[in-house]
Amino acid sequence: MGHGRKKKRTHAVPSQEEMEKIPKTLVVKSGSVGRSVGALVSDVRHVMEPNTASKLKERKTNKIKDYIAVSSQLGLTHLMLFSQTEAGTNLRIGRIPRGPTLYFRVNKYSLAKDCLKLQRTPHVSDAEYKTSPLIILNNFAGEEKGKELKLMTAMLQNMFPAINPSTMHLSDARRVVLFNYNEATGMVDFRHFTIVVKPVGVTKGVKRVIMAKNLPSLAGYDDISEYVLREAFASESDVEDGPENSVTLPQDYVGRGNTKNEQRAIRLLELGPRMELRLMKIEGGLCEGDILYHNYLHKTKSQLEKEARMRQIKLTRQARRRQEQEQNVERKKKVKSRKVNTAKNEKTSDDDRDNDDEYDSMSGADSDAAPSDNSDVEPEAKIVLPKPTRTRASADDFGADEFKESDDEDDGAGDGEMNDEDDYAEEERKPAKRSKISKSATPKKAKSSKSSNKRK
Repeated sequence: MGHGRKKKRTHAVPSQEEMEKIPKTLVVKSGSVGRSVGALVSDVRHVMEPNTASKLKERKTNKIKDYIAVSSQLGLTHLMLFSQTEAGTNLRIGRIPRGPTLYFRVNKYSLAKDCLKLQRTPHVSDAEYKTSPLIILNNFAGEEKGKELKLMTAMLQNMFPAINPSTMHLSDARRVVLFNYNEATGMVDFRHFTIVVKPVGVTKGVKRVIMAKNLPSLAGYDDISEYVLREAFASESDVEDGPENSVTLPQDYVGRGNTKNEQRAIRLLELGPRMELRLMKIEGGLCEGDILYHNYLHKTKSQLEKEARMRQIKLTRQARRRQEQEQNVERKKKVKSRKVNTAKNEKTSDDDRDNDDEYDSMSGADSDAAPSDNSDVEPEAKIVLPKPTRTRASADDFGADEFKESDDEDDGAGDGEMNDEDDYAEEERKPAKRSKISKSATPKKAKSSKSSNKRK
């Protein structure tokens, strides 16, 4: 049985520090733009792959501060913002989070699909977008060209990851982004190419045999020499592939037969899009701040010095205000911590007081309960005597109520005859007491009847 192919090449995973050094650009559109500008944004995102959000879906209501809020989490370093007005299409390239910002006017542009339509055999491959493109800045050098070009050069160069020729793999160089400055018109041309390697010193038919994945069909030829000599003439591209335009491959490159130490010609095939840009102005911050350069407005030396002084005063005030805010924050933190500590101390004292009260109550209950050595002996039952009850007698003729106490011992005493004289004397005193009680109670009852009538 056959075995699967063994993986011989190893891909080193970049470390966290290396990933943080790689610049990442966010390409978005601002406001309401047309369909063609939206397609241009998609093409530019494709150019900046893999270090960009190619499938980002933004809203018309998104502001710059929304992108700045997520820049630290996503590790974004640059922002490319397309917008459209009645005057034309604009492009802003800014450094996150504090700027500067370059303002460009897009005079002309062509989409990627339009560039591919111009080619007879368009070259399309998704494998080329797995690595970052190389950047070429042409005609930007020169001290006489002004500081704005130096700033533009640094901004464009920092948008793409730096390369180290001694450690770089040749197979990672698959695409090229070109920025060309035209001194006559003051325009910056943007182009996007893919790198193609072809053999040198052979005819077109031999190139097909060498570069083709499948062998060509020789059914219409008696000999292979007829196929080779049929296209022995040199085309325009073959003339360009002279000895001065050929290189020796230092490493193995992508493609059939592109091995080390082979002579190959380098070709550039355009992928698109194209843009023609004009620098309008430069601001110190991210889409805000002082105007460092303007294409139409020019200021004198005294105006520039005055703006510099005002800028310094503004920075001094901001620093002073920042210091005051930090002092206020520290003071509020101290007051808050003091309140928290005071509340904690009060709570601790209350808890200690509650614990002491609980301990005292528990100790008092323990002292009241007498310990008994003989736990098996049942305690003696307490004898509870019945309390005397008061029974209400029926009302007499005068309306007075009579209460008498009756005990269990008096139940046996009847209405028998009284033999003692004291008992007779007692019986004679009772009617007098009743009359006094009835006389004193009669007017009170009348009053109570009147009050009851009033209440009714």
